[in-house]
Amino acid sequence: MFKSRKVHKEDAWDGIVIDKTRGMTDGSNLYHYVEVRLQDGTTKKARIEKALWETLNTGDRLVKEPGSPAPARAPQ
Repeated sequence: MFKSRKVHKEDAWDGIVIDKTRGMTDGSNLYHYVEVRLQDGTTKKARIEKALWETLNTGDRLVKEPGSPAPARAPQ
């Protein structure tokens, strides 16, 4: 079964990065993913842009606001 990791505009979440991965899931494009532990203790894996992926480290906080096209690093 296919599960989309694409971030949708209406999504809203806040969490801490626990893992970064990348892969060629379709065989031709390299996608960048983060696994985030949400405030309720669950985890979510999301596809993000390479530029953001390169700046993140484990322990960084990401916030996805409804209406924004992508998650962003939370101000420290």
